[in-house]
Amino acid sequence: MLTCPLVRAGFLTLVFAMALLAVPTPARAADDAVARALLAQLREADFSDKARLVEQLAALEHPRIATILKALADSRLYYQEAENRAVIGLDDAPTIAIEDAVGGAALGQAGKRDLEKITANNRLRNLIENRLASLGLASADPGQRRAAVQAFLKNPDPAGTERLRARLAVEPDAGIKALLALALALADLASPEAAARAQAATALGGRLQPELRGPLSRAAAEDPDPAVREAARTALTRTEFRLQLLGWAETLFFGLSLGSVLILAAIGLAVTFGVMGVINMAHGELMMLGAYTTWLTQQWLPVNWSLPVAVPLAFLVAALAGIAIERGVIRFLYGRPLETLLATFGVSLILQQAVRSIFSPLNRSVATPDWMSGTIALGPLEVTLNRLIIIGFCIAVFALLWLALQRTRLGLEVRAVTQNRAMAQAMGVRSARVDALTFGLGSGIAGVAGVALSQLTNVGPNLGQSYIVDSFMVVVFGGVGNLWGTLVAGLSLGVANKLLEPWSGAVLAKILVLVFLVLFIQKRPRGLFPQRGRAAEA
Repeated sequence: MLTCPLVRAGFLTLVFAMALLAVPTPARAADDAVARALLAQLREADFSDKARLVEQLAALEHPRIATILKALADSRLYYQEAENRAVIGLDDAPTIAIEDAVGGAALGQAGKRDLEKITANNRLRNLIENRLASLGLASADPGQRRAAVQAFLKNPDPAGTERLRARLAVEPDAGIKALLALALALADLASPEAAARAQAATALGGRLQPELRGPLSRAAAEDPDPAVREAARTALTRTEFRLQLLGWAETLFFGLSLGSVLILAAIGLAVTFGVMGVINMAHGELMMLGAYTTWLTQQWLPVNWSLPVAVPLAFLVAALAGIAIERGVIRFLYGRPLETLLATFGVSLILQQAVRSIFSPLNRSVATPDWMSGTIALGPLEVTLNRLIIIGFCIAVFALLWLALQRTRLGLEVRAVTQNRAMAQAMGVRSARVDALTFGLGSGIAGVAGVALSQLTNVGPNLGQSYIVDSFMVVVFGGVGNLWGTLVAGLSLGVANKLLEPWSGAVLAKILVLVFLVLFIQKRPRGLFPQRGRAAEA
């Protein structure tokens, strides 16, 4: 019992304050009544009258208006005849959860048979989208304000122009302010004054938003004033030039992406071909083993963790397979390049058939982790994140291999054997050991390349066949056994392919690149960066 007068007085004050908060203010109650009346009319009105009623609802300063209009646009606004009130459906089941449209109070469950849907057509939905955008301009959330302006750009409405101007005067965010200026220029493109239309056309020039190019094209073709038409044409020319630059940037990015794949596929071949003089036709199948290792890793680990684990595993599996091939086949065929070509071609067929027997001939799909999915904006250019990461991965593999060859004892021995095998043997270098380790290193890098390829294409028994010819082209063009030559050649051929594809097609582009390589090798048989040393000059 509350015996203390002071405590009892405080308790009564708290209860009174809570009661006051629970009772709506007279202004709010009046707005509620108006909103309920308009919703009751909305139920029976035709679509032209519904547009008028939506305008009246949007003019109300009521906290539930945006929710009501969104529900109407989404076909979730109902009228409950038994209770004589509008309600909003929260799901789409035969028995749905509902809430009071005006008050927002939860009303439990109701069957759809007891509710009458208030319908909207596309024209009404466009009107609602514009009104919601106008309401969003006053939001404290920058994301909602940005979305409101973007909605106006997609569906311009002269009635919202004044709100845009008012918002522009107080908008603190520079990005949203620039969007507001674009939206106002788009609105001014329909101004009755020719000078305003010409100024608006000039302001819209060079902008890449697709919703701006249509009105500009119409102004350039249909505006009655010659000055406005000329301004619109000039603006379209600026826009087309920027789009062309953007297209070139996209082509360059895809060329770098393809070049990175070619480098990953060829860099291991460059090491083995340069050191051992072996034409390894099973190099593509070593990439395939790396791709299948990635797929198997995903069967045991979560997708987001599988790739970092698959990289060392793929390197190990492919390296061991490469050492086995070198010890079992190639070591008996040194100095006979044609026979190594035929032998490794047979090994490639054996590996393909083994994979078909173990995993079936069907292609396997390797899931892309969340951290490699989606796109990223580099200014106006949007690039796929997986290709961007593969470019970075290629640079990392190249850097690690270069450090291994330049800063380790194995790298010193590899360079010695590459430049002069007989002299290296005379200095005590065990060339047989170097050959095995080098072949294992090149094969392991091929397996790592398979990890990257698994993110760009399906994994199947014939995966490596698509890249073996391109790998040899990169190695020969860059210079046999030269890492920097492989890097430059891979990027050059990748970019050249992508530059030629838009006007020649993918097949003809490859043919043109091959013809260029044939002509180039006639002039420079040792490639862009030839080997140094007495053995290379022999």
